[in-house]
Amino acid sequence: MPQTLVLLHGFGGTHRAWERVVEQLDSQRYRPQALDLPGHGEAASYRGPITIEACVGTVLATSAERFALCGYSMGGRIALHVALAAPERVTRLILVSSSPGIEDPAERARRTVADQQLAEELERAPFERFGERWCTQPLFAGDPPEVSALALEEQQRNRPQALAAAMRGLGTGEMASLWDRMGELTMPVSIVVGERDKKFIALGRRMRDRCLHAELRIVPGGHRLPLESPRALARELDRSLSSR
Repeated sequence: MPQTLVLLHGFGGTHRAWERVVEQLDSQRYRPQALDLPGHGEAASYRGPITIEACVGTVLATSAERFALCGYSMGGRIALHVALAAPERVTRLILVSSSPGIEDPAERARRTVADQQLAEELERAPFERFGERWCTQPLFAGDPPEVSALALEEQQRNRPQALAAAMRGLGTGEMASLWDRMGELTMPVSIVVGERDKKFIALGRRMRDRCLHAELRIVPGGHRLPLESPRALARELDRSLSSR
């Protein structure tokens, strides 16, 4: 029976961000299930507050009884919450370009203010301008133009008002740090980071050292691995899900 693999996108993405990765996976071995998280894509009209808890509930309510879970960036943070909330259901956790949040309360408070400002910009400024500014972040420096174009195309599949609500509820500043809980993860954990993504390589090493059963894999590419390096990421998913 094919193994269920639940895939969670990052902020401003949709389930379609995983299409080129899914194309590389063996359909006889895996049953990929890419979700739209609340406030994104087909879940833009999600009713109720958009919170981490709401996302956890969505994932658990729409997934199989047992599943492997892979999250990218914001989706990785949500995946961590899912794995900690229902460890008996997650067979393996794969975190792509992600982190357990911000440890320092003062830094987290500053990030909350920045997230609120971005949410206000989403509500006021032309959506295209927001997308262009989002892509100029240092996090995406060095990305090939075609990757930035794919990211903008993906972002345009969303509604700005819904993304603003998602930013307010799911931004890094809103998420309590999970660094002290990494040791509670009982399932195998794979951490995948792009070779240009120096900040997240350092975070990945710290995450690996905090977990009971974790590995760090560095692959070609930057932060947006599902868009830039779908073949390499699919290979890592296959290798991780095939290991015992």
